[in-house]
Amino acid sequence: MSQRAALLIGNLVHTRKEWEQDCGKFASKLLEYPEAGGTREDFLSKCKNGDFDQVYALYRSNDSNKVTGSFNAELVDALPKSLKFICHNGAGYDNIDIEACTKRGIAVSSTPIAVNDATADIAIWLMLGALRNIKQSYQAVNNGKWRGNFSLGHDPKHKTLGILGMGGIGSAVAHRAKAFGMKIQYHNRRQLPANEEGGAKYVTFEELLKTSDVLSLNLALNPSTRHIIGKEQFDMMKDGIVIVNTARGPLMDEGALVDALKSGKVWTAGLDVFEEEPKIHPGLLEAENVVLLPHVGTGTFETQRDMELLVLENLKLAMTEDKLVTQVPEQKAAKANI
Repeated sequence: MSQRAALLIGNLVHTRKEWEQDCGKFASKLLEYPEAGGTREDFLSKCKNGDFDQVYALYRSNDSNKVTGSFNAELVDALPKSLKFICHNGAGYDNIDIEACTKRGIAVSSTPIAVNDATADIAIWLMLGALRNIKQSYQAVNNGKWRGNFSLGHDPKHKTLGILGMGGIGSAVAHRAKAFGMKIQYHNRRQLPANEEGGAKYVTFEELLKTSDVLSLNLALNPSTRHIIGKEQFDMMKDGIVIVNTARGPLMDEGALVDALKSGKVWTAGLDVFEEEPKIHPGLLEAENVVLLPHVGTGTFETQRDMELLVLENLKLAMTEDKLVTQVPEQKAAKANI
């Protein structure tokens, strides 16, 4: 315990005081990376040179990927042998190779609880904007052209909202959508217990695609879900469906989405995430029937602080009790010996 150091990778915006004062009570040493000019090559070099040899748990901030790059097999293999826990700030963790971590005996946590409300709020915002086809009139009035190429939208009332991925965020979206009089159905790999469904109807993946008026993507990105929505799936959907994605861009084939928007198969879409962000498919930028946001689903002061606090809570439990509050489900499901 006395030699258990903690490492912060990236920056803290809202919980610097908690990191410096509280974490020092249970860590033998607090280390931080990057120093000025940090790079992936430099980080790998420091790992190999033993600079982090006493680190037992690390805090991986949301912006650190720009410095170290993804925690792929190469980087995970270079991490100090003393490391047992990675506490990641983010609900999504597709930039961490969980299989490689599990093989190394490293447990990983994310922040699924803290992001639910803010992400669900943005999903509803995008859904309403897409239903009203708001982009044309919004751009027109801001360009001094009043309504511009205005056209009528749709009410959410009585529409069927299909949620693909009824976890914490999906459930929060469903809760909000019911206030607009929408009918809720969902698909997960496994049906939720009745007391967690909130009145939503469980359907097969195919039925979800065929019968939803609005489809909200709220599932994690992994090899099995990449391009889970492509041309074949669009062809199964109702003509004029509305698509909302606040999860991860690569869940959809962006080129197929552009084609579906042009053909009218997809009437409108509301997107906060993109396949190759920050690059956006030119067809989406040109389209008048898409509402776009630059991945700001968790962009509130309250949520960002809650996310940082949850990571610190995971870090503390890892350092003091060898446990995590929100370990990633793949490791929990596999009951990995870590």
